[in-house]
Amino acid sequence: MMTSINPATGEEIQAYHEMNSEEINNILICADKSFDFWKETSFSYRSEKLKAAGAVLRKNREELSRLMTTEMGKPILQSRSEIDKCAWVCDFYAENSEKYLLDEKVETDAGNSFISYRPLGVILAIMPWNFPFWQVFRSAVPNLMAGNAGVLKHSSNVTGCGLAIERIFREAGFPEELFRTLVVPSNKVEAIIKHDKIKAVTLTGSVPAGKAVASAAGAVLKKTVLELGGSDPYIILEDADLETAAGLCVNSRLLNGGQSCIAAKRFLIVEQVYDKFEQLFIAKMKSKIMGDPMKEETNIGPQARTDLRNELHDQVLRSVVCGAKVLLGGKVPDLKGAYYPPTVLVNVFPDSPAYKEELFGPVAALIKAKDEADAIRIANDTVFGLGAAVFTRDTSRGEKIAREKLVAGNCFVNDFVKSDPRLPFGGVKESGYGRELSVFGIREFVNIKTVYRK
Repeated sequence: MMTSINPATGEEIQAYHEMNSEEINNILICADKSFDFWKETSFSYRSEKLKAAGAVLRKNREELSRLMTTEMGKPILQSRSEIDKCAWVCDFYAENSEKYLLDEKVETDAGNSFISYRPLGVILAIMPWNFPFWQVFRSAVPNLMAGNAGVLKHSSNVTGCGLAIERIFREAGFPEELFRTLVVPSNKVEAIIKHDKIKAVTLTGSVPAGKAVASAAGAVLKKTVLELGGSDPYIILEDADLETAAGLCVNSRLLNGGQSCIAAKRFLIVEQVYDKFEQLFIAKMKSKIMGDPMKEETNIGPQARTDLRNELHDQVLRSVVCGAKVLLGGKVPDLKGAYYPPTVLVNVFPDSPAYKEELFGPVAALIKAKDEADAIRIANDTVFGLGAAVFTRDTSRGEKIAREKLVAGNCFVNDFVKSDPRLPFGGVKESGYGRELSVFGIREFVNIKTVYRK
């Protein structure tokens, strides 16, 4: 059995039957048969179903939000926003998929030559718990619109969300077997990847998980898209609007309890404004309310699981051993549930976990830089390359740094890093490869086919 636990209370929500090998095999065979039908449907037909999925999300917004908050602890206001974003991505691809996948004529010496984008088949999505609806929808929606089928292996602690997503697509009128949720533990994933009905794999998760999935898929020559961890640096230059920058930086660090691959994690402040920024940052961190995630005034709920909270605290303690100083938080509260307070570390050195590891929780590392060049050096001194940001009143300067200097897949100026259906999303280095969203995302799992007629 797989059991989901409410991280705010420690109480069991529900236990789920684990699917056996026969059940998994039947689901994959049925998904493949459904693909045979779906790949021949028109874009207008698919768009109609996808718009209906957006309507189902909006109609059930409160119920789905409460399920998400109960299973993984996200503050209820953020859960509602996540459902809204899922509906948006449905609308976006319903409106844009056909133009993204139209045949493209190429002038050659042929009588006719063009590029055609054809679906691959059943795509396996291995998804994390931190954005239990958005992570799935941003992957599943473009793949379904491309003509593929999908199966989802969701994190065990958000099994209820995974099953709810399957129901959403069915209620919207998609073929019953086109998108299915597999209720299975991680130790069954490799066999699923190697199943002959699976044509490609997408994963959002940790670096070790990404390497394991890439290895298993590579052994059977199946394409993967990996969105992995991050240790996102935010640079604060001497001409930044410090009040605005501090507010955006705190919001980014604490969004979803700090449990986001693209959350701000390391703050690199040039020494001219370091003291002022630290003061503003601490004040804004202190102002945030930690508590019951079902209450609308709550800014920070519990961490998703107690073991994850404990791992985060261990990283803080090890950072202190390496010389870091705790200015705020840093202690496990005497509360029921997996809570961890907003925490600020300074004197963070390169050998510290807060510098070189991903801290997946509400822990910020403030690092003093000598100047712009030093801040850029520190920003890129990481194995990760998912997101980065720079704050400056000189927008041309900021854009140059973002475009040319920062080594990351998503570089923002005067705002915190976020995903948007209109823009490609993904990383470099140990943050993974491939892209989700925009035109690039829908073309990841298609056969980019050359057609040539003499």
